[in-house]
Amino acid sequence: MKRQHIKWYSPHLQRHMDMLVYGHSGKPVLFFPTRTARYYDYEDWNTLIKIEQRIDSGEFQLYCLDSVDADGLYNKHLHPSLKIRKHLLYEAYVLDEVLRFVNLENPGYKPIVAGCSLGAWHAANLTFRHPHLFSHLLAMSGRYDLTMKLEFFEDLFDGYRDDDIYYHMPNWYIPNITDATLLDQLRALHIVIVIGREDAFLPNNQHLNAALLHIGVPHNFQIWEGEAHKARYWAQMLEEYL
Repeated sequence: MKRQHIKWYSPHLQRHMDMLVYGHSGKPVLFFPTRTARYYDYEDWNTLIKIEQRIDSGEFQLYCLDSVDADGLYNKHLHPSLKIRKHLLYEAYVLDEVLRFVNLENPGYKPIVAGCSLGAWHAANLTFRHPHLFSHLLAMSGRYDLTMKLEFFEDLFDGYRDDDIYYHMPNWYIPNITDATLLDQLRALHIVIVIGREDAFLPNNQHLNAALLHIGVPHNFQIWEGEAHKARYWAQMLEEYL
């Protein structure tokens, strides 16, 4: 399998950003890392093993992105308003820099977007906010309201709320979408949302499922047995739903 390490200085983020690209051609897949993980972790965890042949055959070209979550959303030293602004810069990096690179490398396709755990939030939020740019969404084991406190997961914004936070929490903004053009773009997507029955994020996913049903956006909502919140399950999900 062809493998390239790509790195450039991001004007948006004012730092160098890395990615790994797998494959020589095919439908581009933007793959977001898990919470505070890195662009190489899916490889290290053998998450890609079940789709290697499809990548080799030219069906997909996979772009494993890095994140800035350790410096932003999970940086306890930042005020919550700065956390979400850091994410806005990251979104601009993906839209203006990564997508330009992907489209030059692999023209003629609207990218697929995928992610696991916090990467599923990245993937879903980006796709729901800019649905005209993408063709598919595969969101695995995700959390779609980062303000919700759970037993082992905190409100990442410590009770602080503003418009930027609202418009980056899919479980908040999805039910209230009324714009006809945006609804048509969302309804054109192929959406798969997967969660484990024993995953702490199951109610969060059920909320997103209900929100999409409320606005008439077709999607495939799958509940797997067990927690299914580990790399070996994500490998199986990629094989089945990508």
